[in-house]
Order: sequence, then structure tokens, then C-alpha cells
Amino acid sequence: MIWVTIFLLAVSLAMDAMAVSVTLGICKGHAGIGDALKTGIYFGSFQALMPAVGYIAGSKLASLIAPVDHWIAFALLAFIGIKMIYEALHESEFSEDESCPVEDPMSHKRLLVLGIATSVDALAAGISIALDGLPVLQSVITIGVVTMILSALAVVLGRRLGVVFQKRATVIGGVVLNLIGLKILFEHLGLI
Repeated sequence: MIWVTIFLLAVSLAMDAMAVSVTLGICKGHAGIGDALKTGIYFGSFQALMPAVGYIAGSKLASLIAPVDHWIAFALLAFIGIKMIYEALHESEFSEDESCPVEDPMSHKRLLVLGIATSVDALAAGISIALDGLPVLQSVITIGVVTMILSALAVVLGRRLGVVFQKRATVIGGVVLNLIGLKILFEHLGLI
């Protein structure tokens, strides 16, 4: 059951990066394998790094917050999930003319900024990993690899997938994060 939780967490956290990767694929036009790999490596690296940092912070606080750790893990995941759903449902419609940069959409500078921006939620998830006692190394590696693969695929398929997929992927990711948070809470309350 731990591997299922880790995998679902990884897929959920990868949804923001994947949605951005779809946009990059659309903006780039006919993105090649090199573009896809570069994007996947940037996003996967940041998505792996941030939960590791969050885990370190969470484990330092674990003994202080042990009596309420399940509520904190639930609140963090619920916040991230609700934020993802809200942003997906309330963003304006995508317009290629407005959203695509004039310069290379996959420049190192742009991917660095986007990698950080899409992985901030993973920092909070890292705290949740520490509080729930999930294995950190397996979690971090899984989150990074899943994000890398999904982001690379999204770049290549960007032109075909379009905006509809972006919003749906982000909403699904938010829902799954909320369900993981509920699972953690229910387990600690002895309801499952």
C-alpha cells in the first residue's frame, strides 16, 4: 500500500509540471526528443529536490508535532490539492499568442524558473512525507522520475493534447492529493 501512495503522490505532484510542459510543447511547435528530455530533467530534478528539502524540515519538527502530525499532513495536502483545482478552473483560456514567449520557450533560464515554480507544492508534500513516515528515498526518486517521464511526454504530445488536457490533468492531480490527505487522516484516526 505504501508504494501505491508514493506513486499516486508522485503523479499528483507531476500534474503542474506536466500541464506546463504541454504549454511548452504547444509554444515550441514541433518539439524534439532533446527538448522533451531537457524539460523532463529540469522538472524532474526540482520535483525530487523540493520534497527532500521539505522532508528534512518535517523530520526536524516531527517530535514537536507528533500529536497532530496527521492533521498537518492532511491540511498541507488538502491545501495543495484545492489550490491546484482552483487554479485550473479559474485560469483564463489559453491563447497561444498571449502565453507563448517570443524567445525560445525551452531556454535554460525559462526552464529553471518554471522548474522552481512548479515544484513549490512538492516542498509542502515533503513535510507530509516526513509526518506520514513514508520512505524518503523511494518517495523522492519516484516523484522525480515520474515527473521527468510525464513532463517529457507532455512536451512531445503538447500540440495534440492542448489546453483541455492541461486543466483536466491539474484538476485530477488536485483531487488525488486531497484523497491521499484524507487517507492519512483516516488511518491516524483509526477509521481505515
